Amino acid sequence: MSQSAEQVAEQIELPESAQRVAGLLAELGHDRPVVMLPATGKTSAEAAAGLGCSVAEIAKSIIFRRVEDDAPVLVIASGSNRVDEAKVAARVGALGKADARFVREKTGYAIGGVCPIGHAVPPVMLLDQDLFRYDSLWAAAGHPHAVFNLTPQQLQQMTGAEVADVALGAAA
Repeated sequence: MSQSAEQVAEQIELPESAQRVAGLLAELGHDRPVVMLPATGKTSAEAAAGLGCSVAEIAKSIIFRRVEDDAPVLVIASGSNRVDEAKVAARVGALGKADARFVREKTGYAIGGVCPIGHAVPPVMLLDQDLFRYDSLWAAAGHPHAVFNLTPQQLQQMTGAEVADVALGAAA
C-alpha cells in the first residue's frame, strides 16, 4: 500500500526552494504539507503518476512574457489542457516566449517547479476555469520534485488570479 503524503514529506528533507514555499503556505494558513515526489514532477503526467491522481488534477504553472512591458504572465492550467495563447493574449496583451533565464529571474523558480505563489516579480495571472471541476489539485512547490495539495478555491484565493477560459479547443 502506498504511503500518505505526510509520511513521504516527513521522510525527505525539503530543498531550499521548497522550504521557502512551505513557509509561504504556512503564512497563508494553509494546512497541507509540501510533498517531495520520489521521481520528478516536472511534467503534469510525471506528477500525476507519482501522486496517483489524474493529469487534469495537476495545476501546472506556465510562464509567458508580455511583449509590451516584459511582465511575467502566469497561467495556472489543468494538466490535461494545452493553453491557448491567443485566448491569453486577448486578456493580457501580446505574448512572447519566456526562456529559462526569464522564468528564473521573474519567478525565483526553475522551470518544472514554478509555484503559483511567492514570485520574485508579481505576475499577471490567469487561472484555468477547468480546474474548478475538481475537488483537489496539486501544484508545484518551488522544485521539480515538490508539490502541495489544495482546492481550486484555495488556489484562487492564494493567487487572486482571474478565472478564465484558457484551454485550447474549449469554447471562447
